[in-house]
Amino acid sequence: MLLFRWTVMLLLLAAGVCFAFYIGTGQARYRQWGLVILKWTVLAALGFFGVLILERIV
Repeated sequence: MLLFRWTVMLLLLAAGVCFAFYIGTGQARYRQWGLVILKWTVLAALGFFGVLILERIV
């Protein structure tokens, strides 16, 4: 469980850094990277909550 939490937190941090670079430089590639990382963050969070729900059921 701790691994999932750290993964989500690090992915959120990476997405935030990418968006900050986008704001600072105006280069669209940082925005694109931030959106891709954010998508994977949401998927990791859904996996985390899925595991929690399955633990409650079983």
